[in-house]
Amino acid sequence: MKKSLLLATALAALVTSGCGQKDASTQAAAPAGPRVIEITAGDTMKYDVTAIEARPGEDLKVILTNNGTQPKEVMGHNWVLLRAGTDVAAFDAAALNSKDTGYIPAALKDEIIAHIDLLGPRKSGEVDFKAPAAPGEYPFLCTFPAHYQTGMKGTLTVK
Repeated sequence: MKKSLLLATALAALVTSGCGQKDASTQAAAPAGPRVIEITAGDTMKYDVTAIEARPGEDLKVILTNNGTQPKEVMGHNWVLLRAGTDVAAFDAAALNSKDTGYIPAALKDEIIAHIDLLGPRKSGEVDFKAPAAPGEYPFLCTFPAHYQTGMKGTLTVK
């Protein structure tokens, strides 16, 4: 009797051992999405993230949230990633005269890798892009007047 109970228990365990499980060898791997970098900025004119590291060609998504309270016309924020070697101060100076295009100078668009448009209070924006293939340091900044000068900037380092 003990032997048949033991045999029945072992048989039941064997039969139910695979129940509810899928064969991992036949499942397709889910495609990985971009790595998300969340950045906030507010009325202090600072990004809370000023350094980002990435692998060459890595898929990235930057989400910028303006958690400030002042109107967009006085305290808007954007996020602009520039090519390595760009004269950031000159880019920012050109942006001052570009109010109609959200402080993005049309003549220097070739210097931009990715950007998020100007955001008002309690608004978010995002951009998906591939990190540059070449290792190096890529500056980012807010081009709203005086924000870059007060330190609203950072660096994407590709290595």
